[in-house]
Amino acid sequence: MIPPKPAARPDRVSLWRYLRLFRQDILSAQPARLYRAWMAEFRTPFFRSFLCNDPALIDEVLTARPDDFPKSDRVGEGLRPLLGQSVFVTNGETWKRQRRIIDPAFEGGRLRDTFPAMLAAGQAAVARLDAGVQEIEAPMSHAAADVIFRTLFSLPIDDALAAEVFARFRAYQRAQPILNLAAFVPLPRWLPRFHRRQTRASAQAIRALIARLTEARAAQIAAGTAPDDLATKIMTTADPLTGARLDAAEMVDQVAIFFLAGHETSASALAWALYLVAGDPDLQAALADEAAGLGDSPGFADLGRLKLARDVFRETLRLYPPVPMMVRAARCPVRFRGRRVPRGAQIVLSPWHLHRHERIWDAPDAFDPGRWQTEAGRAAARTGWMPFSAGPRVCPGAGFAMIEGPLLLALILRAFHLAPVEDRVPVPVAHLTVRARDGIWLRLTRR
Repeated sequence: MIPPKPAARPDRVSLWRYLRLFRQDILSAQPARLYRAWMAEFRTPFFRSFLCNDPALIDEVLTARPDDFPKSDRVGEGLRPLLGQSVFVTNGETWKRQRRIIDPAFEGGRLRDTFPAMLAAGQAAVARLDAGVQEIEAPMSHAAADVIFRTLFSLPIDDALAAEVFARFRAYQRAQPILNLAAFVPLPRWLPRFHRRQTRASAQAIRALIARLTEARAAQIAAGTAPDDLATKIMTTADPLTGARLDAAEMVDQVAIFFLAGHETSASALAWALYLVAGDPDLQAALADEAAGLGDSPGFADLGRLKLARDVFRETLRLYPPVPMMVRAARCPVRFRGRRVPRGAQIVLSPWHLHRHERIWDAPDAFDPGRWQTEAGRAAARTGWMPFSAGPRVCPGAGFAMIEGPLLLALILRAFHLAPVEDRVPVPVAHLTVRARDGIWLRLTRR
């Protein structure tokens, strides 16, 4: 099966044509040659960038020399009013301190503790679904948000405050792409001023709601009545080097990125996974049979049964990585593949192109979950699969996502048979994550 892929632009276009394409969609603004190039250089009067698909260069940037290639200050330009100084946008010692505090919350034993909340959210998602034709991205966003609230704050999504946060995030998410023009072009500060006023106001409202959640949790911690969830773990963990904890403002920053990244990326992957299996009745039947083995009250150990669901989720992340591009900045001049990369150049790492690279993957555009059980597929994944980034900045929630995704996929397919809707082929576009331009429409039938 060859699922939908954005059409590439012509290899040569004017700068202004490129900027117009970029504003419409990051993915279709790129030329087809990037699916086979190891490196490509882009020069304009405004910026100079290098897209790197060479696994050796990716390893150098993300793993071997991460301090020499910090996250570009421009990446979070549109999101900074919401995310503040969250772990998503910081660099250097600030980022290292934040990760020392945050990472213990996502260790293996803690993931086992979050499983009951994850399962409850998945069961609630299945209960909300109805038979018939429906757009599936919205209920998957609802489900993923429920997972985040239950695991982070021990609150279901139908809690009034949780529901209000989710509603405001839904309004915010499509207005602010994770990579916008400001990530590549130093636009004048006055140009989008009206838009920035709107963005700031929306972000301030969301942050005020999050502050209410964190203040309530701080009071519970002080009283000794706080539940043992991710928020409590993060708020009570001290930096092992300094003994300091996150202050109230920092905790708001971190909750904002946990919610934004945690629910938006999972929702994107789940919706695409459901679309992909809907087009393959035999695969769907095998997944439903596998899910039936979970029983009515599965435990954490039962996740080991979901081997096929895990491979489907991996393959979905390969074809539709939720975060399609990452940008780093060169702190010093270097040479990549014989080319001089000047200080300040933007280094673009593109999971979207890497995951479909013609020199790394067999049949790169095909949906083939079986590749994950072949040596060729596993070898390609070692150098050409990074939906969660890599190196020290690998997503702390990667393990969390790889439990949540297969579990929710299994629960839904155990309850419903899916079929694609004729004449409703989704077109991938990059908003905050890789979504479908007009949604993903499926026909659901109860099993």
